[in-house]
Amino acid sequence: MEDAKRKSLEDKGWKVGTVSEFLDLTPEEAVVIEIKLALSRCLKERRQVAMTQAELANKLHSSQPRIAKAENGDASVSIELLMRAMLATGLTPHDIGQVIAQVN
Repeated sequence: MEDAKRKSLEDKGWKVGTVSEFLDLTPEEAVVIEIKLALSRCLKERRQVAMTQAELANKLHSSQPRIAKAENGDASVSIELLMRAMLATGLTPHDIGQVIAQVN
């Protein structure tokens, strides 16, 4: 955020901070969220090349809406489902590890 905009908001009584501060996340919680988002983005990119959401859902004995949620980083989707879905698209455990390793 630009310094001028930050100052303007603060002058009007607004508190400016990060998402982590707003949600009172620990550093570990923030990293887990970043990992889930990175896995979701990777899943979507890989799945779009390999198959439809419905085809992936069939492979996982799941539903197309659940795959859509996984690809969009919905909090209700487990890391386990993300990894199973990524493996079902042909990614390897090593590939998944590289996605996680790129998270800051």
